[in-house]
Amino acid sequence: MALMQSEKKIKTGGPAPDFKLMGIDGRTYALADFSAYPYLLVVFMCNHCPYVKQKIQTLIKLQAHYLDRGLRIVGINSNDAKNYPDDSFENMIAFAQSQGLNFPYLHDPDQTAARDYGAVCTPDPFLFDQSRRLVYQGRIDDALQLGEAATHNDMAEALDHLLAGKQPPQAFKHSMGCSIKWKP
Repeated sequence: MALMQSEKKIKTGGPAPDFKLMGIDGRTYALADFSAYPYLLVVFMCNHCPYVKQKIQTLIKLQAHYLDRGLRIVGINSNDAKNYPDDSFENMIAFAQSQGLNFPYLHDPDQTAARDYGAVCTPDPFLFDQSRRLVYQGRIDDALQLGEAATHNDMAEALDHLLAGKQPPQAFKHSMGCSIKWKP
């Protein structure tokens, strides 16, 4: 398991790449399906990564706290399920149920979405404004170990700035996690 840092492919202010991906609920989702929400947080994640496990409850709390204010989180799993069966579609369903996910969890089996976004690690979050322009990419908070309390909540800070009509204080902070498991 290699520790990776997020990269910057989409420039700040750049548009959110479209996608067409199957959710664990059996629906196919595209970017336009989230147009009712002014803010969209796309998080590349998976089932087995310890860094995702560290952040998953934080993401669930962010969704619950900001849903009524216009945020929709979307999780996308792009890992190679053949070589990493813990990340299979069936295990995505089990993971979502065991964690109590309150946001759509989508499968990217051909890894197109991950490549289009420039995602390299799990978790790798991308926050878009109402025009679906990138305003923040990166770290959710500064807690790195499972059970460690965060002292700085970067994503919540970025969201609070957006809700106040301001740009987040930083547009990019490296997110750290396991590498996306690319197909050979």
